[in-house]
Amino acid sequence: MAGTKFAYVRNFELPDPLLPDTYLVCRLDGHSFHRFSDEHGFAKPNDERALQLMDHAAKSVMIEFKDIMLAFGESDEFSFLFRKLTNLYNRRQSKILTTLTSYFTSCYVLYWSQYFPDTPLRYPPSFDGRIVVYPTERAIRDYFSWRQADTHINNLYNTTFWALIQKGGQTATEAHVTLKGTVSATKHEMLFSRFGINYNEISERFKKGSVIVREIVAPESSDKGEKLEPSFDPFHQQCPKAKKNKLETTVEVLHCDIIGGEFWLPRRHLLEN
Repeated sequence: MAGTKFAYVRNFELPDPLLPDTYLVCRLDGHSFHRFSDEHGFAKPNDERALQLMDHAAKSVMIEFKDIMLAFGESDEFSFLFRKLTNLYNRRQSKILTTLTSYFTSCYVLYWSQYFPDTPLRYPPSFDGRIVVYPTERAIRDYFSWRQADTHINNLYNTTFWALIQKGGQTATEAHVTLKGTVSATKHEMLFSRFGINYNEISERFKKGSVIVREIVAPESSDKGEKLEPSFDPFHQQCPKAKKNKLETTVEVLHCDIIGGEFWLPRRHLLEN
């Protein structure tokens, strides 16, 4: 078909390469998930089954796409960080975005019955996505700090909001009015004094979200008891002399702080070129 008179239509296709030598972050969000969660009876304020399903789908994406180094999820969203030098699909934005979004959605549907065995899907879930390029390590760390801070803010509000409804007998409108203009300390006090809920004892999954990280598996020691030291980039080019010593990675799900340096300092490979 390429050699026919109709091939001119390809000239209408526009190239969409993402800037080279920049970090790519792809963020996926559930489409109309307020309705979806109501239709499928999600527990409020947090349904651990639904969050575990999101983690499973995100982990599957990272296993499939080796250039994704880190993912962070809360509620119905997940952000994926590609390594800076990725050349996946020649860095074509539309190709990366559509493939990632469709693969994540397919995994969400595929694993649904594992987490909701008694709740059949009433209609197909869908996710939208965007890709943003970031030039520096600082910008990447600030991005993920922003998402985790947002997780805490949203969870504290939702935890208090649903306590007012489920335990305080308020309507949704009344609960919103009660919380209007309140600060974090007020919500903490309200939860503890009125409902006996210590927010600090709530699951870290709910407060800090899910961190899915590509960890380097420690190499086995040699006969002399020395650790093997790689002299190549394990995520891009491989030194021919070190093929047998290529580092292995594993994908792990954590629920930890990523705003401070304790997470990043021992994992320099996440942001290295």
